[in-house]
Amino acid sequence: MEYYPIIQSLCRVALATGEPAVRQQVERLKDAAQKSGDESVARSLTQLLTRASKASEMAPSKITQSFSGLIKGEDLTRNTPLPVDKETSAPLADIIYPEDLPTVMPLFNDALKNAALTILNEWRNTEALSLLGVTPSRTCLVYGPPGTGKTTLALWLARELGVPVVLARLDGLISSFLGTTARNVGNLFSFANRYRCMLILDEFDAVAKIRDDPHEVGEIKRVVNALLQNVDMRRGIGLTIAVTNHESLLDPAIWRRFEIKLNIPKPDIQGRLGLVKRYLPPVELNEPAEKFIAWLTEGFSGSEIETFVLGLKKYIALNQGGGALNLLAALKHLVMLSGDKIEANREAILSMETQALANYLLTQSSLGFNQAHLALLFNKDKATVNRWVRDSK
Repeated sequence: MEYYPIIQSLCRVALATGEPAVRQQVERLKDAAQKSGDESVARSLTQLLTRASKASEMAPSKITQSFSGLIKGEDLTRNTPLPVDKETSAPLADIIYPEDLPTVMPLFNDALKNAALTILNEWRNTEALSLLGVTPSRTCLVYGPPGTGKTTLALWLARELGVPVVLARLDGLISSFLGTTARNVGNLFSFANRYRCMLILDEFDAVAKIRDDPHEVGEIKRVVNALLQNVDMRRGIGLTIAVTNHESLLDPAIWRRFEIKLNIPKPDIQGRLGLVKRYLPPVELNEPAEKFIAWLTEGFSGSEIETFVLGLKKYIALNQGGGALNLLAALKHLVMLSGDKIEANREAILSMETQALANYLLTQSSLGFNQAHLALLFNKDKATVNRWVRDSK
């Protein structure tokens, strides 16, 4: 049977739905193969039917029950060949399997955390949604500044669903050959549609630019058109998450293709405090010191806070020498190494004399500092801090 490998794949995917009508048709195909003397095809179909029967007899897991039919296709294995650019042989995607995906959600504020959990809850409860005649969203656009945890969130969502990720590789996808990029987009989606996976399009703006951009040639129009068609075709097959740092560059038609649009901004002071606490161990600082670092890093992304805290740990390792940490000296040193990342007014405040800085911090309601907190922050006794406050009046 010339096209049997394709027919075999279709049968495997169809049997995974557990529909009795599908099984009946595959059994008819097996019987026809036996009658025509094609024993190898008959044996292969018998094996597919046997495996499908065993799968249906097993008690399905909670996750399998909850998002049955949400993600369709064959199982990806580590031996599955990747799609490649035909001119350069560069892979169009990387495959990341569930066990290699992030185990924890990025540290967000409560509102963002709840939004992410709502998306996950929707995907896990397709049957409950269907009772009210609605279907789960299958496309999600995650946007915001660099370093805020967008890609990590997408990967974590796949981990929670227990499915592998097809992560688009832009270095393979975008080609200098006329027409090749649009073809690569089609090949990437064909691959993702064949297998049970989550498709993640990172740095999405690189292939979804505004079609009337005067700086782009006609090729970008073909690419965006191909992208629109493929996103539409993938609906009903699997989940697609696009990630971008430059949402203003996206073609307006792209926005309409995504049912969920999640904006991840830079963290507020509570988010920054949580990030400081996450990255400090095994270093231990008192609460006022952690709050002061969170205040100082206003405007930082999550990844920038991680870099800043790692720099503090290096400073401690190289300069503390077993004595008490001079936090202000450490932070002033780090500010010098941070370029213009620290806001100018905060850098100026950090440069104040200790007494003036202490009195300024008492006025910052977001910190909630009292004299006892300042004593801990500056490693002074309460009487000294009390004298600073009196002298300033």
